[in-house]
Amino acid sequence: MDTSISARLRAGVATASAEETRELAAAWAATLPTDATVALHGDLGSGKTTWVQGMAVGFGVTEPVTSPTFTIYNVHRGRGRLLVHLDAYRLSAAAEADDLLLEEFLVSPWCLAIEWPERIPAWIPPGTFHLELEVAADGRHSVLLR
Repeated sequence: MDTSISARLRAGVATASAEETRELAAAWAATLPTDATVALHGDLGSGKTTWVQGMAVGFGVTEPVTSPTFTIYNVHRGRGRLLVHLDAYRLSAAAEADDLLLEEFLVSPWCLAIEWPERIPAWIPPGTFHLELEVAADGRHSVLLR
C-alpha cells in the first residue's frame, strides 16, 4: 500500500468539494491490497457514497455508482477488480447480511466497501480499513483512516 497517501489519511485530510473527495478516494483505492474491506463511518451526507464513487474510478469502473440504500448492495466490475458496495443502513443484524449471499460476489480480486458498518459489526472482518467521514461547519469534508 502506498504509505504516503495512507499516512495523509491517518493524519486526516480535508476536502473542499465532492470532486476533490472522489480524486483522493481514487488515488487511495489504487493502493489497496487485493481482497480488501473498507468500512465507511459517518453521518448522512458525510460523503460515504462520494468516497465509494472515487474508489470505483480508482478501480476503473466506468458505470455510474449510486447509493445502494434500497438495493442494499451493488456490484461494479472495474479493470481486474470487483467493487461490492454495501449499504447496511437498513440491516438490523449480521444474519441479514449473511442472507444477502455476498460471499458469492467476493471472488478475488475484490473490494467490499460498507456504508454504516456499525449496523453489522459481526460481519466486519479483521484487517478492515476504517474511514471516518465528517462534514465541518464550513462545509468542508474530512476523511480519517483509523
